[in-house]
Amino acid sequence: MKQTNLSVFVTHSGCPHICSFCDQRTISGHTSVSVNELDELLKTQQPILEKSGTTAQIAFFGGSFTAIDRDYMESLLKCAHSYLVRYPKQYTSLRCSTRPDCVDDEILDTLERYGMRSIELGAQSMNDEVLAANHRGHTAEDVRTASRLIKRRGFELGLQMMTGLYKDKPEYCIATANEFVALDCDTVRIYPTVILKGTELDTLHSEGKYDSFTFEQTVELCAKLLEIFRKANIPVIRLGLHASEDVSGNMTGGVYHPALREICESRLFYKLMSGQMTQPGKYTVYTDKRNISRAVGHKGCNKEAFLRSGISFVIKEETGTLVRAEKM
Repeated sequence: MKQTNLSVFVTHSGCPHICSFCDQRTISGHTSVSVNELDELLKTQQPILEKSGTTAQIAFFGGSFTAIDRDYMESLLKCAHSYLVRYPKQYTSLRCSTRPDCVDDEILDTLERYGMRSIELGAQSMNDEVLAANHRGHTAEDVRTASRLIKRRGFELGLQMMTGLYKDKPEYCIATANEFVALDCDTVRIYPTVILKGTELDTLHSEGKYDSFTFEQTVELCAKLLEIFRKANIPVIRLGLHASEDVSGNMTGGVYHPALREICESRLFYKLMSGQMTQPGKYTVYTDKRNISRAVGHKGCNKEAFLRSGISFVIKEETGTLVRAEKM
């Protein structure tokens, strides 16, 4: 049975702050959904899901869901919940993203009542200097408190982080990832900063007061982050913004690439293979079928890099193996 998220956007709704990086309309490419639009979307998608044998989690993204107008929030939840009841084979549960400082037992009672299973927190960083510099309006301790409450109440916890924000450093991002692991989150999203026109980061960038991490720094960093979460068995369900003409057409700096995750995974596998292929020569690399493209590298980048060091390799499938190299 295939599974997917059916994304519903409540852009900017409920957010009490304007963060330095934020332009949700450009990032999501959507405006906030009405109840009638949500009903029509779910009605239209149901037979498509049924025909393809796919189950969907209805996901409220794009804003601070638990901070939006309560009547509006409950009307969306009631509509979505009605489809969970009527079509349980297609719609399995609800998901939402929100701010760490907009979660308490009362709001979790409401979410639970309507079938919410997964709650993602836009933590962005666990460094208070970075959070303050980017006007997040919450602290790292707010993330810890909300995360523990969500886990204690039995919801799945998702945590979102950004890299390359104003005042950020690679070591802060590594520390954030390690804190996410300590909080026992169930999923992670990693978003390298994209500087968008009209945001405060754009102003700081144009004045020469700020620049995000370079593409190379970001790839190197995100490969390390992927390894941290891999070792902790925490799925990274997104790395980088979705491919969008709005984003590519409105960015003035930062890191954006439609194949960013593939590039970062290639770098991770290069590092894993380098630890085993230390001498020039020919090797056989054993890996699970799903990892073959990662081992070869984005557009063959790993093969080319090893060849420059006098190393060549062939790949053989080995179910369940991450990377195992043997010299021929």
